[in-house]
Amino acid sequence: MITIAVAQPRCTPYDVTANVAAHAEAVRAAGARVVVFPELSLTGYHLDAPVVPFDLVEPLVRACAETGTVAFAGAPVGGSFGGAGGTWAGGPVGGPNIGVLEVSAAGVRVAYRKMWLGGRESVRFRPGDAPAVVEVDGVRLGLAVCKDTGVRRHAADTVALGVDVYVAGVLEHAWDSRVVAERARRVAVEHDVWVAIASFAGSTGEGYESAAGRSAVWEPSGGMIASAGTGVDAVVRAVIPGRATDGGT
Repeated sequence: MITIAVAQPRCTPYDVTANVAAHAEAVRAAGARVVVFPELSLTGYHLDAPVVPFDLVEPLVRACAETGTVAFAGAPVGGSFGGAGGTWAGGPVGGPNIGVLEVSAAGVRVAYRKMWLGGRESVRFRPGDAPAVVEVDGVRLGLAVCKDTGVRRHAADTVALGVDVYVAGVLEHAWDSRVVAERARRVAVEHDVWVAIASFAGSTGEGYESAAGRSAVWEPSGGMIASAGTGVDAVVRAVIPGRATDGGT
């Protein structure tokens, strides 16, 4: 089994240093093996935010090392020549992408690049080209970012890789918060997986004056077993069992 927390930390526009500190605080407070953060959590939802340099994330690396945590944070990231991100019109590109950084005692790496872009995102960003799964303590986590969760193909392709938990960082308006829960329940029930979603709280760019918050964890039957409110700095967690094995559970 594994303990997963979903967090909605305060976010200072464009200030990666301040936001990394808020993420580190959340990790220390969570008491979880895995902590999931919202879309573009390290910069705020600002489509012109620069790519996040990995050296600025070092305080979060230290927090993860101290607590034994693997954190998944949202950030603009540069492109690559394969894996989870980057082909455009048939060739390799340099990005940028809306990414998920995996942060642990081992350091920082780009674990996933958002495949399904929404709104004005395609003006600046390019889509990733493949789903991604990260394994922590034998539990397989399928990664997603916001609009990905509303695309049935994304969940199907990700779960096909062998997934125990579908993990996403999202951003929605407060008046549209029901969308997060509806998508989460659908993914859980259709694919018989746990779902953990970290949802941005407070305000951020591109007209998101009041974000939904309500980060939560759902079990495979679609029931919500842990949920945060709408305020910033909230963290909730749930214990998720690993996959059954021959001769036991």
